[in-house]
Amino acid sequence: MPTALLAPALSSVLSAALLMLTACDGVHAGYVSAGGTPAATARGIDQAYAERDACLARNATERALAGASSHARAQALALACAAQTDRLITASSRGDAAVASAIRDDTEFRALGVVLRTPGAH
Repeated sequence: MPTALLAPALSSVLSAALLMLTACDGVHAGYVSAGGTPAATARGIDQAYAERDACLARNATERALAGASSHARAQALALACAAQTDRLITASSRGDAAVASAIRDDTEFRALGVVLRTPGAH
């Protein structure tokens, strides 16, 4: 008998929870965040990051060894991957100069890491 009384109450609670969930602004099919970033945009950003990182790794053996200091070699490596960095900025920044600057700084930081991990580069 007690379970028969709980069924309508449980059904009401579940219905209310479902209504609250669907009312949330960030819950949309095809979106990945409450900020409303479309899934396709997130995939494009992920792809651009992967392309930039692959470029850094690919060019490390050729470019990382030519330069006076680790910092100079990292700058050269980042410059070699400028096209991939620009695509990442285009995919990520939406015209925000601060985001573009942060991505360029991140590219140089990652390039320095690649240089430091390259055998014989330092």
